[in-house]
Amino acid sequence: MNGVSLQVVDAPLDQTVLRIALAGALGMFLGLEREWSQKPAGIRTFSLISLLGAVFTLFTFETGIGDGLLVLGGVLVIIQGVLLAVQGLLSDDTGLSLTTSVSMLVAYGVGALVAAGLILEGVTVAVLSSLLLVLKRELHEFAWGLSHEEMRSTTEFAILAFVIYPLLPAEISLEIGGLTLPLEPQVIWLMVVAVAGIGIVNYAIVSTYGGRGIAVTGFFGGLASSTAVVGTMLDHVNQRPEAASYAVAAILLANAAMAARNLAIAVGFTMGGETAVLLEAIVPLGAVILLAFAIAAITADWHESGPMDLQSPFSMLNALAFGAVFLVVLVFGSLAETWFGTLGFYATAVASGFISSAGATTSAVVLYRGGQLGPAEATIAILLATVSSIVVKAVLASTSPNHDFRKQVAKYSGLLLLGGALASVLVVM
Repeated sequence: MNGVSLQVVDAPLDQTVLRIALAGALGMFLGLEREWSQKPAGIRTFSLISLLGAVFTLFTFETGIGDGLLVLGGVLVIIQGVLLAVQGLLSDDTGLSLTTSVSMLVAYGVGALVAAGLILEGVTVAVLSSLLLVLKRELHEFAWGLSHEEMRSTTEFAILAFVIYPLLPAEISLEIGGLTLPLEPQVIWLMVVAVAGIGIVNYAIVSTYGGRGIAVTGFFGGLASSTAVVGTMLDHVNQRPEAASYAVAAILLANAAMAARNLAIAVGFTMGGETAVLLEAIVPLGAVILLAFAIAAITADWHESGPMDLQSPFSMLNALAFGAVFLVVLVFGSLAETWFGTLGFYATAVASGFISSAGATTSAVVLYRGGQLGPAEATIAILLATVSSIVVKAVLASTSPNHDFRKQVAKYSGLLLLGGALASVLVVM
């Protein structure tokens, strides 16, 4: 509190005045929807409440009387909100105005945040709150349209992402055969969250667009986490075995997205610098991208893609099982990095590809720009990370009980690797 107090006291007058003006403007912004909806409290009331929060915050910091004044202001706003809620309850027209009452307290908080110098936080709260008010009908329709299974999946995802993930340690050490391996539980669990999140998006897209939606999931999911796409497709194939060809195509498109992302990093971040553009990566990565798109277009009959009814957005058991398999792969990757000390950088690129090839690609580009790596070494590291990502997806897909699915993933992943290798040989020759 003292640090914030000094910041406010020492600030020039114009900065303080601008914060007060911004607080009032954000209050007007919050009250705009309430005014349009003809609620008891509108633009003027909300703006005054935000100004009240800003004034009380500034006065508290400058006089050093403590937080009592801020609490008193909050209590006054709560009382006013309760009176409005009771008035709405007694009225036959408006009903119980709980949303307006809570919004008034949010406006007070926004004014306090802005006055305390937390401008970005205050603006964020105001914008998100306004969206919640404006999207009232859409949010209600979405909630009312959820089935019991969809509601349960949404709750499970919230537990995975917002309850368990923050509780996990960032890093632990694992003792195996006299070797100490650093592991990151949050990174491993983040893969479980990614599988569940992509599964929910896949459920929504496929429910709307049928099999063609799987292609969208594969490619755009691959831009975020191509490995997590495999976990989603494993669940998809378990629910609908007849959609295996679409799931294979999705994994291929995830590989294409991953290679395209790595290529964009390799070329984009070496342009305009003192080093030459890393053109060596274009041909092999370009071959992987083109082959992945071509095979995906041929293997799945997109013209016959009809609606696909999935049982649930994602399976908790499948997501956890995928996380366990991913942990095993990660341990073996760390062991490989430890054993191959002379080829440490390349081993690191391979191990990084298990999680995200983008990290290894970025590291290689940074070292290349700094002169620590030549173009050949940087390109090899990027290709190793890309190959590692393709291989690990095939390994994870091999855990599926669907024989055709895992066989096709292995076969077409081999074709991608072969095409990229032949393209690399042609460049060298």
